[in-house]
Amino acid sequence: MDHEKKDRFELYLDEMLEKLQKCQADKQLESCSKCEQFLECELRGEYVNAVYNSMSKGDTGGFEF
Repeated sequence: MDHEKKDRFELYLDEMLEKLQKCQADKQLESCSKCEQFLECELRGEYVNAVYNSMSKGDTGGFEF
């Protein structure tokens, strides 16, 4: 997708993905699930929220896959 056509939710998701991947690289992990802070990680929580918001475009309630 072209950068100009991404909405704010997609741009934020891209930013969070970069941060998450950097954290994994810094810890030499291939996945967050292998991290000892997996359940308590604020960065991972923010990423999950960014994914949800990019799919729902900020609307509350359900959405279809």
